[in-house]
Amino acid sequence: MKFPIFWLIALPCISLVSAESKKATKTPVQQKSDYPRDWCQLISNNSGQLYKNKNNPWIDSIAIGGRFHYQMGSVHGEDVRGNSFKNHFEENRRFRIETEIDFLTYFDIELGVNLVDDRRFRNSTNRKLQWGYDTFDSAILSFNLGKAIGTEALDDIKLHYGRMKFNITEEVHESSNRILTIERSNLADELGGNNPRPTGLTMELGKNDWTGTVGIFSGEDDSAFIGSWNDGEVAYGSLAWQISKRLLTRVDHVQNNPSGSDDFLGYVQATSLSAVYEKKDWGLMVNLIHGDNGGADNGNLTAMRQGDFYGSIVMPWYWIIKKRLQCVARYQYARADEMEGLRINNRYIGALHNTPSLDLDGGYGDENHSFYLGMNWHICGDHFKVMGGVSYDKMSARTSDFTGTTYLLAVRTFF
Repeated sequence: MKFPIFWLIALPCISLVSAESKKATKTPVQQKSDYPRDWCQLISNNSGQLYKNKNNPWIDSIAIGGRFHYQMGSVHGEDVRGNSFKNHFEENRRFRIETEIDFLTYFDIELGVNLVDDRRFRNSTNRKLQWGYDTFDSAILSFNLGKAIGTEALDDIKLHYGRMKFNITEEVHESSNRILTIERSNLADELGGNNPRPTGLTMELGKNDWTGTVGIFSGEDDSAFIGSWNDGEVAYGSLAWQISKRLLTRVDHVQNNPSGSDDFLGYVQATSLSAVYEKKDWGLMVNLIHGDNGGADNGNLTAMRQGDFYGSIVMPWYWIIKKRLQCVARYQYARADEMEGLRINNRYIGALHNTPSLDLDGGYGDENHSFYLGMNWHICGDHFKVMGGVSYDKMSARTSDFTGTTYLLAVRTFF
């Protein structure tokens, strides 16, 4: 499905016309109308809130939400033998419907369903686009323990169980609706594992400017809903400190105890230390990462894919037009002790590794440089925006280096 270019031009014009109409309207009654004045308000002002009554002991609130992310572009590069390659693609990156129900005062349930499976960007026989139910994105039952029993030493205690997002690195902590780049860095993507929505039990804690999460996750890598606990476990911890309104620091750590080859992480342990600083029209994110792929005794039978890896991510941004036009840059460096200790993101260069005429050493290597430069046009804030970007990757592989330049244009909306 191609995104109509007409709407890329028409929607911003409608927004600007609506804004000018609001400026010209001076009648207080019209300005205080309960009805939205423009389409931006339709998707950004709690439009998914279907019901809310805190005095109802059975159901407190019901809300729905959704997101649609579309992107297209092209990738050009050279494989380890110096052969040039290129590929043009379009992808319905995400289409989800989500709902959250608060009930029995202390409980809430969150369900999210993926409604598209688009693999057309892959240069293989498995290129397909299928609409309709694909997998559950989330299925979480939460209990507000702090509200139920009261808290003294802490401000907040919540328990969560189910299929949930696995957050490690600052890029992954940020929602795909609000992330500043079209795709996350290779290193952040690799740390997320093969199943970024594993089954887990977590406890969320809060005290003043501190928030933390501890938990345990199932190692199963192929569940479509709530997974089993027969394939090892992953211990998880995260601690964030909001030092000031401008500065946030965070540390994440995971310790993996895999059982056999069915392991969603693919590594034994990793630690991420990050900081985010924002001031007026600019901001900066810095992330340091260290991990261990493990050895043959942990199910990793290939010696070249064992050992330690480490890296850093630096991402500055600047508002050219405040709250409207934003410039973003990112540099990622990653290094591994072994020759195949790293792997490039399976979008969009990595998706070509099984092309018979190309040799990308399977997408693996021991050193990766990645650069990204992009512009984000916020038509309705993060609720509707157009993103453009170009990234360059260089991977030092077992045979030689391979490189790729990816040009991307994306449209993202959610409510």
